[in-house]
Formats: sequence, C-alpha cells, structure tokens
Amino acid sequence: MPTITVSAKGWVVIPAAYRRKYGVTPGSAMEIVDYGGGMSLVPAFRYPVREAQGLLKGSSSLTSALLRERARERKREAKR
Repeated sequence: MPTITVSAKGWVVIPAAYRRKYGVTPGSAMEIVDYGGGMSLVPAFRYPVREAQGLLKGSSSLTSALLRERARERKREAKR
C-alpha cells in the first residue's frame, strides 16, 4: 500500500498509477468519505443520479414489488 505525505498546506499527491486507474485529471472533483476511523478520496460524479442508475440491479423490480405490496394492503383494507 503506497504511503503519501500531507504538505503543510494540506495537499496530497495521488500516485500516477492511481490517477490513471481512476481517471483523475487536473481539475477533477473528489469527495472525502469519512468512515469515522478513516477516510477515502472518491471521484465525484458529475450527474450522481444518472451515473448511479443500474448499480443495484436485482432479480426483481423494486417498483413491481411496491405495487404488489400496495395491492395486498388495499385488499386487507377492503376486508375491514
């Protein structure tokens, strides 16, 4: 694991291999993720919603599951 040094101004240099691997170029926006005991630098999304679509694909649609659940709730309420 490479080690980096923080300058007096708080600057860090990301090693070239990691800049290439993650597409970090001059002017790239980065986010700091605080894990409570550590932190990570993560490239920021330009369009977070659009770029996150499809990341959590499952075997069934969440919308379909929600509609089924609401239909079951309507049936239960109708029986009352």
